[in-house]
Amino acid sequence: MIFYKTDEEIEKIRTSCLLVSKTLGHVASLIAPGVTGKHLDQEAEQFIRDHSAVPGFKGYNDFPATLCISINDGVVHGIPTDIPFENGDIVSIDCGAILDEFYGDSAYTFPLGDIEPDVFDLLSTTNQSLYKGIAMAKPGNRLEDIGYTIQQYAEKEKKYGIVRELVGHGIGKNLHEAPEVPNYGKRGRGVLLKNGLVIAIEPMINLGTRKVKQSPDNWTIITQDGKPSAHYEHTVAVRKNGPDILSDHSFIEESLKKNDAIVQIPLKS
Repeated sequence: MIFYKTDEEIEKIRTSCLLVSKTLGHVASLIAPGVTGKHLDQEAEQFIRDHSAVPGFKGYNDFPATLCISINDGVVHGIPTDIPFENGDIVSIDCGAILDEFYGDSAYTFPLGDIEPDVFDLLSTTNQSLYKGIAMAKPGNRLEDIGYTIQQYAEKEKKYGIVRELVGHGIGKNLHEAPEVPNYGKRGRGVLLKNGLVIAIEPMINLGTRKVKQSPDNWTIITQDGKPSAHYEHTVAVRKNGPDILSDHSFIEESLKKNDAIVQIPLKS
């Protein structure tokens, strides 16, 4: 069942999403080669709790951390570790929070130091595909118009692999609600988009094959060929006048401008 949100509920989700965005902004100010995922995770949890909220991921289906941190060939659901990041790593960080009963959710992939041009292009393409998909989240369109647009740009035009096993989702008082939001599809197919639908749109795109597998930790999803993967996510409300992005990556991007460890920042189109 799809739960359409009232204006008041959407504003509560926005508040939670903005806290997630500010948390990721804080993380963006700290991330660098030599820093560990566990350190970022501790910082993120403290930041969320200091703002009268609770981590949305920690304890969810027994996940052990506040952040999902997936490095290089990690697609999503990576567990933070004590292993320091290295120059040239790409680090995907997904964060959730619960504030006033509603979830917020957003993700961003960080390029650390000098990364290869083809990897930078993967990050830039994935980020741009997110906004192309968001542009389709308006009343009268169908759900798969979002995935179709992402797929046409990232897979058909850019020749990257779009993960099929993992998708975006509805969000509200539950982290994962109906409908599922795939990053591929056929134009004009799927649920009719209506005012009040709130969804997390999150392209997960691989440099090589679209195929993935689960790592031995039983959480982290990695690419089958070991090539890098990128992940960007916004929570978006379908409104009468078009898509309303409830999360805000500008907090991240402002922090990155002051972080010398991030030499290149993928820009949205």
